[in-house]
Amino acid sequence: MQSLWSDQEAVGFQGDLGLRVYSSRLLGRDPTLVLHGGGNTSVKLVELNLHGEPEDILYVKGSGWDLETIESAGFAPLRLAPVRRLAELVSLSDPAMVNALRTQMTRADAPAPSVESILHAVIPHRYVDHTHADAVLALTDTAQGAESARELYGDEVVVIPYVMPGFALARACAEAYAAQAGPRTIGMVLLQHGVFSFGDTARESYERMVALVSRAEDRLRARRAWDLPPEPLAPPVTPLRGPLAALRSRVSKAAGRPMILRTDQDPKSLGFAQRQDIAKLSQEGPMTPDHVIRTKCVPLLGDDVDAYVAAYQAYFVEHSARCAEPVTMLDPAPRVIVDPRLGICSAGVSARDADIVADIYSHTVDTILRATALGGYRALPEADLFDMEYWDLEQAKLRGAGAPPVFQGEVALVTGAASGIGRACVDTLLARGAAVVGLDRNPDIRGHHSRPDLLGLHCDVTEEAAVSAALESAVLRFGGLDMLVLNAGVFPPSTPVAALDMTTWRAVMRVNLDANLSLMREAYPLLKLAPRSGRVVIIGSKNVPAPGPGAAAYSASKAALNQLARVVALEWGGDGIRVNTLHPNAVFDTGIWTGDVLEARAAHYGISVEQYQRRNVLGRPVTSRDVAELVAELCGPRFACTTGAQVPVDGGNERVI
Repeated sequence: MQSLWSDQEAVGFQGDLGLRVYSSRLLGRDPTLVLHGGGNTSVKLVELNLHGEPEDILYVKGSGWDLETIESAGFAPLRLAPVRRLAELVSLSDPAMVNALRTQMTRADAPAPSVESILHAVIPHRYVDHTHADAVLALTDTAQGAESARELYGDEVVVIPYVMPGFALARACAEAYAAQAGPRTIGMVLLQHGVFSFGDTARESYERMVALVSRAEDRLRARRAWDLPPEPLAPPVTPLRGPLAALRSRVSKAAGRPMILRTDQDPKSLGFAQRQDIAKLSQEGPMTPDHVIRTKCVPLLGDDVDAYVAAYQAYFVEHSARCAEPVTMLDPAPRVIVDPRLGICSAGVSARDADIVADIYSHTVDTILRATALGGYRALPEADLFDMEYWDLEQAKLRGAGAPPVFQGEVALVTGAASGIGRACVDTLLARGAAVVGLDRNPDIRGHHSRPDLLGLHCDVTEEAAVSAALESAVLRFGGLDMLVLNAGVFPPSTPVAALDMTTWRAVMRVNLDANLSLMREAYPLLKLAPRSGRVVIIGSKNVPAPGPGAAAYSASKAALNQLARVVALEWGGDGIRVNTLHPNAVFDTGIWTGDVLEARAAHYGISVEQYQRRNVLGRPVTSRDVAELVAELCGPRFACTTGAQVPVDGGNERVI
């Protein structure tokens, strides 16, 4: 690997802590070093206390911060001397250690300090970097890992056998460093855990990390274990949405809550899943203990979720029996599923969590294959994996977790999502925790948001092949479908029936009616598998109960759609699928209501634009957000017993009432 240090960039970061921020971000840029909050960095500074006396302060990365985006505020300042003295204790529980670290913070609003703070404190260098470098792990996650590290690095590195993170690891590192470190020592290799580098400047520590990892990469290349040849591929199953939605349903049932299921079918994922030795390789443990919590101990091979759950429960019973304190079993659902037909599926309670699992396992695959090329991958024993997964600090996090968002783990699809009511629905559903697929014939939909829980797809809903492809993409990305919001529609220029041509009539019917029939038909098998039962909300119109002159095609299409919705509610009720319709009117923040149109309509009635926008019984304007909020409520638990309903969102229309 190459050093990314730039003196030109570095001058923008002031002081030693600023340079600590800069070099931390350089580490965070490289996913082969750290992933999703992994890794750790620190710097030791001298600061004046309230009495004007100099104190040695350890600034260590705080909990919840990511190295790639860390700021100065992301480091927790700790009084160095008392933290360092903690390593002299014979024993200290991890909860007591966390408490002791908090008492030594010099800033009350700082993030919780890393559980590795003591380890950083005992290393006598100003700057300390810690990563989970793929290359080092591939070299050392083998039966000869310790020997390989010592042979490669000599006296430049202290090699430490695996110890669980926390106080025990800090004490082991303090003892090993004191006994083994010499004048040439620039780092430590912690087997099954990662690599440390240190130095007197931010650049020195960072570039020593680069040098240590580069040497591991070079060794792997020399042994033909770095650039791995591609595996021959068999074509994946198509279409996938049926099998994947069924798999997601079983995973969600095992978890006791809806789950997102991301599927990767890139050549590496399929090649790994289709290896002849996949039954052995896939059942190895994670490459570091830090990854146990996110990816479980071993992935599920194939799609037999029930067998995995039974094995996980047996694993829990066996190892929890030796725990001094009672532990609560986590949900037994798999987080990684390796299937030769599907590729690699990653499960999470949200799209972001599923992505994290996918990223971690992608790097795990690289490490497994490289270590296998060296002679054999070796993960931690099952007992050590259990201790990490059921670490008392992780149990405490679970006990302190609040209620999840109402739609966490669920998937919604919204048509006409690029603007107006559709876009408001997307935003409202995202705010409630759903992963959302937005369809629109406007290609800009693909770039409206850049976030893991939104998939914007350019799609003309009148094209059945495009709809089928969109559903396939949606299920590959998120695993299934729970909510369908049918919003896309057209409102042609006002035309009396005597002048209405069949081309216009058919065009309106094609969008407002036929496309929605097609979408519901294709979505039905997915909605049947929704963990909390499927929901459909159709955006109708005030013109259904109260049509207006000149709107024959629009009014007829929406009335037909309304009848279709009523029939679907009757037919799908046995599957637990709720189908309800909203009838908005005069939603003036949508695309058809331009400023010129509003002024023209207001002038027609001899009133101001503001008065025109309030021409309803309640005297209040109706916005896209008003409609979207009711869409979300109809999909939520408060309307669990409601289907076939028609609800106006119009501020009260005299003709409707």
